[in-house]
Amino acid sequence: MAPIRILIVDDHRLFRQGLRQICETKGGFEVVGEAESGRTAVDLVNRIKPDVILMDIRMPGLDGVQATSFITEANPDAKVVVLTMHREDQYIFDAIRAGARGYLLKDVDADTLLEAIRRVYGGEALIDPLVATKVLSEFRRLSDPTAAQPALEQLTEGEMNVLRYVAQGLDNREIAEQLSLAESTIANRLREIYQKLYVNNRTQAALYALRRGWVSLDPE
Repeated sequence: MAPIRILIVDDHRLFRQGLRQICETKGGFEVVGEAESGRTAVDLVNRIKPDVILMDIRMPGLDGVQATSFITEANPDAKVVVLTMHREDQYIFDAIRAGARGYLLKDVDADTLLEAIRRVYGGEALIDPLVATKVLSEFRRLSDPTAAQPALEQLTEGEMNVLRYVAQGLDNREIAEQLSLAESTIANRLREIYQKLYVNNRTQAALYALRRGWVSLDPE
């Protein structure tokens, strides 16, 4: 039987090396690539077509949720397993909405991780039972046909300027420098953006705008 081909995506080299060792020590797995950023991961997936992608969430530039969204939109059968330190419900919702098939914490033991890879490769999805009810509730809310969809016209020019930089991965300090504004002003505009788009964080806001073509990943 051919080994399961794995792409490891994490911005910490030592962690990537540790994952590679774990996967390649056991039979039946082959690490075919590593990526230190979401942008690199998107490019690699298109070229090497791995069977399973182990994806971190917090990375500079294009983060793991955004990368997962782009990967699964271009490759609907892609099998992404998020591997992260973040256990907050919102990260789980974001990752699953983006198309992840699994969500594991980095303190998982090696045998559990490898079994998860096998199961996702075999077509299963891994959702922690403790958050399954919340996930189902969130998806029911999102699928409500009566829910209003925010329009581009609801955002001011200043808010759109902030949203463009958010989509490019800049933090509040960097955006403030680009727009010659105070960080507090950027934070206030972000709060307004979240309210108008019915999202909870900058990743959701960026994904919402990117999917609708409002903003671009690259600077103009």
